[in-house]
Amino acid sequence: MQNNHRAICLLHLCLFGVALSYAQNSDFHKSYDTFREHAKQQFNDFRKQANDQYVKFLKEAWEQYNALPAIPKPKDETVPPVIISEEDKDKPIESNPIPIKEVIAPPTPNPQPKPIAPIKEDSQPQERTVDFIYCGTKCKVRLNKNLKLSLQDCSNEQLSNVWTQLSEEGVLNNTIRDCLAIRVSRNLCDWAYLNLLSSLSKAVYRNDNEATLLTSYIYAQSGYKMRLGRNGQHIYLLFASKHVIYDVSYFNIDGMEFYPFECDKNELEICAASFPQEKPLSLIPQNQQFEYKASDLRTLTSQRYPDVQVQVQVNKNMIDFYNTYPTSEINGNFMTRWAMYANTPLDEHVKDKLYPVLKEKINGLSQLEAANKLLNWVQTAFVYEYDDKVWGHDRAFFAEETLYYPYCDCEDRSILFSRLIRDLLGLKTILVFYPGHLASAVCFTDNVTGDYISLNGKHYVITDPTYIGAPVGMTMPDMDNTQAHVILLE
Repeated sequence: MQNNHRAICLLHLCLFGVALSYAQNSDFHKSYDTFREHAKQQFNDFRKQANDQYVKFLKEAWEQYNALPAIPKPKDETVPPVIISEEDKDKPIESNPIPIKEVIAPPTPNPQPKPIAPIKEDSQPQERTVDFIYCGTKCKVRLNKNLKLSLQDCSNEQLSNVWTQLSEEGVLNNTIRDCLAIRVSRNLCDWAYLNLLSSLSKAVYRNDNEATLLTSYIYAQSGYKMRLGRNGQHIYLLFASKHVIYDVSYFNIDGMEFYPFECDKNELEICAASFPQEKPLSLIPQNQQFEYKASDLRTLTSQRYPDVQVQVQVNKNMIDFYNTYPTSEINGNFMTRWAMYANTPLDEHVKDKLYPVLKEKINGLSQLEAANKLLNWVQTAFVYEYDDKVWGHDRAFFAEETLYYPYCDCEDRSILFSRLIRDLLGLKTILVFYPGHLASAVCFTDNVTGDYISLNGKHYVITDPTYIGAPVGMTMPDMDNTQAHVILLE
């Protein structure tokens, strides 16, 4: 009987503890939910305050600016390709150190801009779906069906009214969330994201001004630094860039370079107002994931190793994207652009078709033998031509572009070769710039003889894709080794 009583008492105590714990947990969850909603509201209030302040500036803070002259692409003497002589083919390869004039570190990518506060999903939307295409890729976002922008003119009052309309609570939340989700799912770089927003806005509004405002608003809410400009009855978006963009006039606003987007005006009235935590655009490319559209087949064959014959197709949508990509430098050094190009990976579809064939051709070979096969393929399967003759100006290629276009030059070949060596052999490479010429060098883990650059205790042996027929380790004649610049790659 006593035992039964004790058991009943213990049961009561347990039940009481459970009830107490449940009540405490319930109180905790309520408190947490309250805190979370309060935090969300604070975020929403922060965004609202930022947009309200911007609306005030749109009403009054406009100043006249003149564009500064475009910075031209650096013009360098071009060294023509050299075919190795029969005499030099038989020369023994010696190991000669090459002095370094300068080492250029690759640009470091930073996290992409993000909204100043989390953008809450609108749970009760009144919306429609907008379908549009960017770089051959089908995209879809939600848009408030009641949003109807109408600019009567480009007056301060009209612009501020439309911005107020865009920033009403929840109106574009789902749209912005969808755009940012596409940025993530398609791995879009900042330049691609800006152009994605432009494609969306043009699909929504035929009027250029209304499309520009929609692009500008979403771009700003996504965390990017932008300004609005005006010329007569046309408005334009100006984007801030961490990079110096060649051949494009720009506006200096509060010590920062702003570049006009789809605008060729040299005089603009600009609203210089800023948003909290805004960040400039980066032009460091990413591995954009556009839908695949196969280009025409191209057969590329090594002269010395005819078994190295590859049929290549690339993603035409990626080629179209690269055609829009601005040429730029960062940290005040024009050589950084080559690192950005060389560090950009090939499209996965291209690698899936190209790399198995090349791997088969170098399977079982030593590092030196494999590198020589790949080097001769790049030296002889591609036709050399000067950029000025083909394009009318200097233009460096991403590796994929070299596989696509019928002509290429020394920088294009070196960028492609460095990509192949890293991907197929897993060896570190660098680019080596002489005045008028770009070559590469490979850090072999095997003992390889040849002209080399010593860097941080490692030997990088010269590999020149434009010294036609030359093996690994031979420097093109007449190169001024005292002027060799090293460009580090990832």
